[in-house]
Amino acid sequence: MRRFIFAIALTVIAAVPAFADVRIMSSAGGPVISYLDFFSKVRRSGERVIIDGPCLSACTLVLSTIPRNRICVTSHAVLGFHAPIVADRYGRKFHSREITRAINATYPPAVRTWIKHNGGLTQNVILLRGPELARMYPRCP
Repeated sequence: MRRFIFAIALTVIAAVPAFADVRIMSSAGGPVISYLDFFSKVRRSGERVIIDGPCLSACTLVLSTIPRNRICVTSHAVLGFHAPIVADRYGRKFHSREITRAINATYPPAVRTWIKHNGGLTQNVILLRGPELARMYPRCP
């Protein structure tokens, strides 16, 4: 009887379709919490992330959340980094060195090194793309 149940379980598991891919085609960023929540769900799901266009600002937290072996990039992929913008309880916006350091520390070492060599996280957006990005993340098949 146990063998029969085990065989049924294997059949059901084999019949489940493979995980879908999450494709980032254009993301200008937004609230960090929203992106962290979304990428945490993607991480738990086991889905692969395909970066296939601009992934700017908070979208780059995909690199901090999803394991490298589940991220691939296309020739259209562009990652845009800058210092986070913080709003206080009155809606005033400012930059925080402490928060910028904390966000920077979440990126993988190769990305942190690239950011440092390109001026660091400042108010100006720096773009990682092309061969430099392809050296850090595999091309999508």
